Order: sequence, then structure tokens, then C-alpha cells
Amino acid sequence: MPWQHWSAERLGVALAVLAALGFSFKAIFVKLAYAAAPVDAVTLLSLRMVFSLPAFLWVGFVASRSAPRLTRNDWAMLVALGLVGYYGASILDFLGLQYISAGLERLILFTYPTLTLLIGVLFMGKSLSRREMASLVLSYAGIGLAFAHDLETMGETTSVLIGAAFVFASSLSYALYLAGSGPAIARLGAARFTALAMLVSTLATQVHFLATQPLSALLQPLPVYAYGAAMALFSTVLPVFMQSAAIRRIGSAKAVLIGTLGPMLTILFGWWLLSEPISAAQLAGAMLVLAGVLLASRQ
Repeated sequence: MPWQHWSAERLGVALAVLAALGFSFKAIFVKLAYAAAPVDAVTLLSLRMVFSLPAFLWVGFVASRSAPRLTRNDWAMLVALGLVGYYGASILDFLGLQYISAGLERLILFTYPTLTLLIGVLFMGKSLSRREMASLVLSYAGIGLAFAHDLETMGETTSVLIGAAFVFASSLSYALYLAGSGPAIARLGAARFTALAMLVSTLATQVHFLATQPLSALLQPLPVYAYGAAMALFSTVLPVFMQSAAIRRIGSAKAVLIGTLGPMLTILFGWWLLSEPISAAQLAGAMLVLAGVLLASRQ
């Protein structure tokens, strides 16, 4: 293989690994912020979005500078997908992390490819192949094992049920976003669409914050600001663009394969930084979920 091609592929693999690391660390930052101070989910998400805002404003400006003007249909599509994908999925995820471990959260979130398959079957007239049916069985069997692990270690059935329901709703929101984003990306381009949808999400988050929280809620201890900024930079802005760059260099199939490192990394960092216990059932559940996701993601 020529040096230039080998170098580009190696860079793509490195970017995909770093993106998986960044995405997997989001739950860790959230849990650390919750442990640092009694900050609520809406305030923490508001801080994350505000810290992310400059990067997406700049990308949106650059990507839109020489592009055609947006139509009403474009704006309607951006608003709908921004609300469902970035705002809706994020707020539900942050709420769920108040109740369950970071490891279980990441495994439930990672079911979005299988949920995307189900959305296609239920609403778009698609059918399931045997491979796709196997992916569903594997994924949800794995979730069951990880769920049993949290019930055993946390000992609060109601809390685990509430948290899992919130995170599953988050995964469903993200799956709906993915199912509807294809035409938007084809029309607007990936960078422009992502930046503008993130701006819609940021506005929705701030409206939610102003409607439900006093401005004094933004007065938080320094560690909460630090975790919010770290989440914005290392688990939002950088991974989004690293993943896009990785896909350009190595293709989506390899990027998806490398992305399956995410749940295992979250479980590892949850054990290391949050003292979350690891069990054989949780690890077995993680492997089943990853196997299911890989089956669902194969072309």
C-alpha cells in the first residue's frame, strides 16, 4: 500500500478512536458534575450547549457563506430535527443519568441503530431481514443483562427503571433524528446541517432553562463549569468533527466498527473514575449489544 494511503488510513483510524473516546466520556462528565454539586439536568445541558455555541456558530457561518439561502421547508426540517436529535435526546439522556450508571446509559443509547431499523419497518414500509432480527435479539438481550447488573448493584428498582426509560427515550429520539436527517444532509451538506441543527438545539435548551429555572441556577461551583466546558469541547465539538473526518478517510463501515469501543470505554472509565462496579453479566451484556449493533450496521 502506498505511504500516502497508509498514512491517511492510519489517521482515520486514530480519529475514529478519539471520537469514540470523546463520545464515551460524555456520561462520565455528567456524572462527575452531578457529584460535584446539586446541579439539575437542564442547567447542566444549558452550560454544555453555551460552551459549544461558538464552534457551531463559526462552522454554520463558514458553511452557509456561499451556500443557497434556506427555504421555509429547510427551516422547518432543521427545527424539527434539531429539537428531536440534539435537544430532545440530550435532555432525556441527562435526566436518565441522574438514576443509572454511566455504563448502562451508554449501552442503552447504543441501541439507536436497531431502533432506526424498527422505525423503518413501522413507518417507512421496510422489512426486517434475518440478520436484522438477530441484531435486535442480541442487542436487547444484552440490555437485559446490563439492566440486571444495575438492579443488583444499585438496589433501587424504581430508580433504575426511571433512568432506563429516560435513556431509552433519548436513544429513540436520536434514532428518529437519524431516520430523518438523510434528506437534510443531502440538501444542505453535513457540516452546515449539523451546525444549524445544533444552533436550533441550543436555542431550545436556553428557552427550556429560562422557563423552568431561575437565572441564579447558572451560579455553580467551578468544577461544574469545568465539566460543562470539557463536555462541550471533548464530548461534543471535537468528536463530531473527528468522526466526520474519520468517515472521509476510512469509510462509514470501519468508523462504525471502531465506534463500538464506546460502551466498553464508558464501562471502564465508570469503574475507574466513578467507582462503578463491573460484573460478568454487565460485560456479557455489553458484548451482546455490540454484536447486535455491528449486525444492524453492516451494509
